[in-house]
Amino acid sequence: MKTLDDYMQISYRMEIVEDKQEGGFVVSFPELPGCITCGETIESAIANALDAKKAWLEAALEQGIEIQQPDNLKEYSGQFKLRIPRSLHKSLAEHSKKEGISMNQYCVYLLSRNDAMHMK
Repeated sequence: MKTLDDYMQISYRMEIVEDKQEGGFVVSFPELPGCITCGETIESAIANALDAKKAWLEAALEQGIEIQQPDNLKEYSGQFKLRIPRSLHKSLAEHSKKEGISMNQYCVYLLSRNDAMHMK
């Protein structure tokens, strides 16, 4: 039987969507039904998401609810190379610096937001 720490180490897919009506960002874990939170910034939304994930897993363990394993992602490395125009590279670097996050994290946010829009 897995412990809370075991489940916390599992990489569940996190979806981040900008809330254009209320402001801020909404974060959910699709494989953990009902595990959703928000934050005013990307950083606060992610921090809140980790707290929500922990609380969700604790409740599921206490109540004996079956915890779904993440989709099998072994065939995906989580990395890919992308060549972009220098002007876009500059723009992404400047925007991520303005947000106070790494360019990698900023690009993940942009890709996640766009991907979520196509899922609707």
